[in-house]
Amino acid sequence: MSAAKAAIRAAVGAAEVEIDLVSEIVSHAVQKGLKPMPGVRNIIAVASGKGGVGKSTTAVNLALALAGEGARVGILDADIHGPSQPLMLGVSGRPETEGRKIHPIVAHGLQSMSIGYLIDEDTPMIWRGPMVVGALQQLLNDTLWEDLDYLIVDLPPGTGDIQLSLAQQIPVSGAVIVTTPQDIALLDAQKGPQDVEKV
Repeated sequence: MSAAKAAIRAAVGAAEVEIDLVSEIVSHAVQKGLKPMPGVRNIIAVASGKGGVGKSTTAVNLALALAGEGARVGILDADIHGPSQPLMLGVSGRPETEGRKIHPIVAHGLQSMSIGYLIDEDTPMIWRGPMVVGALQQLLNDTLWEDLDYLIVDLPPGTGDIQLSLAQQIPVSGAVIVTTPQDIALLDAQKGPQDVEKV
């Protein structure tokens, strides 16, 4: 930056130069037939074909990296049966509510929401497909996200109800598929996006 200032001072003969850099994060295209979500410019799904490949770690690190670049970022823990983002972010406690809406918990510069904030840690989540999908939609739509450039959605592993619902009903701008170099993990990572595209 100092080299740019010196070059401009020399070129125009100015004693002092101020440079202001401004950037704008735009909304990217979403699935056909879906409208972008109000207050959220881009939704990025982080998925994996199987568990234990580092998907949640990748999701939180992607969110932190984007926030580190100056973006306004939220992270939604979509793993209703095994929420991990409260632990990953080192956050506990309940979010504040406003009527039927929920305020995201802010940690490390990220707005975050997880079923893990709403239930006791030792409460088993024995819910079937429609209840799980309903809980995800409620977490997504009833959270008061504050003008996000990116919402990172940390999906559960596999290609179950949550992933299929996301593909059909939630305006996703892009996805990151996390895998490891083992043959089974790679096969699952290749198969997952194909399954979702069929929907």
